Amino acid sequence: MVIVGGNFEVDPDQREQFIAGRTGLMRASRSEQGCLEYTFCADPVDPARVVLYERWASQADLDAHLAALRATPPIIEPDIEAISSSITIYDVSGERQLGR
Repeated sequence: MVIVGGNFEVDPDQREQFIAGRTGLMRASRSEQGCLEYTFCADPVDPARVVLYERWASQADLDAHLAALRATPPIIEPDIEAISSSITIYDVSGERQLGR
């Protein structure tokens, strides 16, 4: 499993537009082979921050997703640019449920 985690700094007045403009991308990505989770969401504490969280069954599935993004016109509307971003890929060696 591969996890992609990131955050975007955006103008707080444009944050909802930034997220809404990525709804098509979220829907398309979630339908791809190996996509277990794909979401952009608003940070409830910081009005200028948007969080990206993706979970993929394998690196090959993530690679196919990234190749498709490069090969097709972007499905991001409207075009609200982030001020900055940071995205990290994590290779997961195992998983378990959080117990109480």
